[in-house]
Amino acid sequence: MTSRERVLAAFYHVEPDLVPRWCGASPEFLAKARRQLHLTDDESFFVRIGDDFRRVFAQYAGPAHPANSTIFGIERAGHGYGQPLSHPLADATLQQVHDYPWPDPNWQDVSRIRVNALAWNRQYAILGGDWSPFWHDAIDLLGMENMYLKMYDEPEIVDAVLQHIVDYYAAVNRRIFDAAADAIDVFFIGNDFGGQTGPLLSPAQFERFMLPHLKRLIDIGHQYRLKVQLHCCGGFEPLIPAMIAAGLDGLHAIQPCCGGMDLAKLKTNYGAKILFNGAIDSHHVLINGTPDLVRQRTREVLAIMAPGGGYIAGASHDYILEETPVENVIAMFDAVAGFNVEGDVRNRQRTTP
Repeated sequence: MTSRERVLAAFYHVEPDLVPRWCGASPEFLAKARRQLHLTDDESFFVRIGDDFRRVFAQYAGPAHPANSTIFGIERAGHGYGQPLSHPLADATLQQVHDYPWPDPNWQDVSRIRVNALAWNRQYAILGGDWSPFWHDAIDLLGMENMYLKMYDEPEIVDAVLQHIVDYYAAVNRRIFDAAADAIDVFFIGNDFGGQTGPLLSPAQFERFMLPHLKRLIDIGHQYRLKVQLHCCGGFEPLIPAMIAAGLDGLHAIQPCCGGMDLAKLKTNYGAKILFNGAIDSHHVLINGTPDLVRQRTREVLAIMAPGGGYIAGASHDYILEETPVENVIAMFDAVAGFNVEGDVRNRQRTTP
């Protein structure tokens, strides 16, 4: 199988020849990996670990704005992506929400996406579309605690803010897919609805305020015959049934150390209905473990998640962080490459009390 065929088989819940591999890594980690492995570029690293995905992006071509600001005009500062320095719609009236200077979807240049995707000769599964983090953008614009209060006191404000945000993302994604859907396989979006101990919204809040907008994006992906995968950190198990009902095809990155994210229960309850991507603990095992421990834990995760298809192996976070030892990441992906679903699962069953 090619990488593309392997990934699509997993999305259709068919066991492929090998468990597909996914690697999301920070620029800092990739730079470290290049140095330690004496590689000339990032692509050499992805080939070394057998990543079955490649990703294409639109390019911003709108008015100049500070490098540390979002498309919605929020300046951020601090470690990594930072934190918002203001919440411009925190006290806005409904009219002020409508009058806010919302971005123009035409600011995104989609002219090179199809060419860039086809450059991989359909050997890899191509991720495309805008990240579309509407939940995080609403938090930036309103403030998190303030937004929760408005869900009860002024729900029309929350609705209007989300509508404008997702109007923008819907238009951008339609432009991307009009230009290149035939060269893209997976529409990849990201919104972290979970915290360390559980969801950041109740199922009722999620279904009232967030699900309609998530479904809108899912429906756009399906209209272009794409699989749709959501990156969602944290413990969000109570929200999964609604995500499945909305038609979501895949969930990334599945953090087993968070509340409610027991892998065996997730596989049993939802494994036939949605693809899981990730689940190998990047918090404790990959950062603090030894290569031997990483190999052991990787095989344990695969024995649970791989049978029946519907699983892609990778770290339990979108970014492998710089502090992660390169040798542990290599050990994880080599263990995935050497895993045999039938043989390894049977051996595990024989040795399990």
